[in-house]
Amino acid sequence: MKRYNNLYSRLFSFENLLVAANQAQKGKRFNPEVLQFNARLEKELLYLSKTLQDHSYQPGGYTPFWVFDKGKKRYISRAPYRDRVVHHALINIIKPVFDPTLITDCYANRKGKGTHRCVDHAQAFCAKNRYVLQCDISKYFPSIDHQILKQIVRRKISDSEILWLVDTIIDASNEQEEPYCWYFPGDDLITPLVRRRGIPIGNLTSQFFANLYMSGLDHFVKEKLHCRFYLRYVDDFLCFDNEKGRLHEYKKKISIYLEGLRLVLHPKKSLVFPTRIGIPFLGYKIFPHYSRLSKQNSMGFRKRLQHYCQEYSTGKKDLHDFTPSIQAWIAHAEHANTFQLRKALFNEAVFTRKNS
Repeated sequence: MKRYNNLYSRLFSFENLLVAANQAQKGKRFNPEVLQFNARLEKELLYLSKTLQDHSYQPGGYTPFWVFDKGKKRYISRAPYRDRVVHHALINIIKPVFDPTLITDCYANRKGKGTHRCVDHAQAFCAKNRYVLQCDISKYFPSIDHQILKQIVRRKISDSEILWLVDTIIDASNEQEEPYCWYFPGDDLITPLVRRRGIPIGNLTSQFFANLYMSGLDHFVKEKLHCRFYLRYVDDFLCFDNEKGRLHEYKKKISIYLEGLRLVLHPKKSLVFPTRIGIPFLGYKIFPHYSRLSKQNSMGFRKRLQHYCQEYSTGKKDLHDFTPSIQAWIAHAEHANTFQLRKALFNEAVFTRKNS
């Protein structure tokens, strides 16, 4: 397997850091932290370049907070803006190295892929097969093992300075969610307590590493289990077949493979069932010939829309404050059979000022 070297000088170049800063500020240009950084942009980037070049760069602390997303409570960690610039600078260099190693049906955080294309392919696979094995990893981001992740990166990269920065970012990960203790074959009593694990949800690097961490499973399912109809979006993945028994065998073998990554299938979310009853996946419910928006998604948007109406009526905000969010949801909803739903939701919404 080819390994890549001599990458680091491109990473700390002013040109790459400037591109990274432009990427990191998308949608956040008026954030106070971003405004402060941009007011001294040249000095900030030159300082980052210097600290990266002489290895004095150290990540700052994370700001943790909880959000509710698709019915789940998620622990998010926000890195300082300067660190987010470094994350983009790193991914700009290493993503082209790893992207060709990923299978076609791996859809998260890849150009030309994404949620909607993944849903389209899931529906096409659904139409060709009577059964699906739907799998989800228990506490995926908190479970990612630092030692294993570093080894995966080293399979393709031999540049010691790139590896120093990768290790620095991984080692700076903060504690993730509530503690747990899973044992795997070969562990002694203290193994789960001494192995560092968990990367922060919210980092660009974490999204990239999370996608990369299970790329070996993708090849195992496609090339060893010979599953023709398989796709993955981060830690959610689907296997399709017309034989229910074969999918149960896949599940057993996948579970054993995941032990090598120190991962566990979610016991309640990893199931074999008929495709005709619909597959809850990525905010949709996918059937063989059509898709619906999930109830959680539509109910969540209804609540947000009501909140927008209330804030507009009291004069706290104007319509342009809500437009991007509403347009994004419409684009997501249009990807399913939702015409009547959208019509009903927007008929309910009344944007009027109280004193107008």
